[in-house]
Amino acid sequence: MSSPTKPQAPGGQEQPFVSHLVELRDRLLRMLAAVLLGFLVLFPFANDIYIYVATPLMAQLPEGTSMIATQVASPFLTPFKLALVSAVFLSMPYLLFQLWSFVAPGLYSHEKQLAIPLLLSSILLFYLGMVFAYYAVFPLVFAFLTGTAPEGVAVMTDISHYLDFVLTLFFAFGIAFEIPIATILLVAAGITTPEDLGCKRPYLIVGVFVVGMLLTPPDVISQTLLALPMWILFELGVLSSRFFQQRQKASEAAQRTPAGTGTSAGELLSGEGSDMDPTASPGVPGDRSNDEEGPVGRDIADGDPLDPERFRPLTEEEMEAELDALDAAEESTAEASDEPAPVDRKLERIKALRDQEEDTEVRQLLYEVLEEGDAEQRRVARNILEQLDDR
Repeated sequence: MSSPTKPQAPGGQEQPFVSHLVELRDRLLRMLAAVLLGFLVLFPFANDIYIYVATPLMAQLPEGTSMIATQVASPFLTPFKLALVSAVFLSMPYLLFQLWSFVAPGLYSHEKQLAIPLLLSSILLFYLGMVFAYYAVFPLVFAFLTGTAPEGVAVMTDISHYLDFVLTLFFAFGIAFEIPIATILLVAAGITTPEDLGCKRPYLIVGVFVVGMLLTPPDVISQTLLALPMWILFELGVLSSRFFQQRQKASEAAQRTPAGTGTSAGELLSGEGSDMDPTASPGVPGDRSNDEEGPVGRDIADGDPLDPERFRPLTEEEMEAELDALDAAEESTAEASDEPAPVDRKLERIKALRDQEEDTEVRQLLYEVLEEGDAEQRRVARNILEQLDDR
């Protein structure tokens, strides 16, 4: 794994801690300036924005009634608060961009590739949750609430209480629509798997209705209108996490390709780019006389050489037997030569390093054996690599 890219000073040295604090201060000031600029632009239209937000309720009020202000400063402070919150919501992409610019230099390249689409989709989903709450939930909720008022009670909602209510729903639906992102992050962190999430579906259905009950007014309509999208988004997150998991496995397989050999791992297993016949059995290259499975199984079968159903890795006992056989062959060869073959020496070194659990050096030597050894030595090296990957 490559080392993370860290912020560099002009001379090529890592920035000191104070430089990071200075950069953080500068970005926070930019974020504050963006919010302030958005507020200054929106404040002249604060009353119009409030009327727009209050339209779903005002459309359901009985004829002859209206919203009221019970506080002396409410007619000024409530639109002021709404303009400030709206400025934060609208400047959120820029705020997250500044945060990303501060964090990105310390991330690995594959983390950047994952973080950018998740960041963009999280912003989009949050806005989508707010739009869904305004256009789908508010009309039904307010129609239900105003229609249940006792006879003789005039529904005249305070403007500040109404703003707190709708902001709570905006935030609840915005966070609820982030479920696909949370699901992908849980799978990416290895905390769970898409299969485990699918098995827990009945518990999640109950959970989303409980969350809908806690985050919405005490009515069945708003609870259901929050719970059902959360359930659908959960299913979408499970599907997305399956796709992400497949890409992650493909990336890990690519990282295990021997570096500098000019031959991919698939070519090594199939015999392409080497002198090994991909249709041969695990004996002598090109020999088809031993197609029956032996005690150690067949590592290259007819058809797809990478088919997992046709490949069985060696067990620990079988691996020891193979290494002992190589040692015996080396001893018989040593009688005619004082120096063992280089690949045989590497296999001896691999055996010693495995006992010491030096997996990194073992892998490097195995890649060299895959490049330099004969068919039998490459077969042993591939089986050792399979055992290391299964740990």
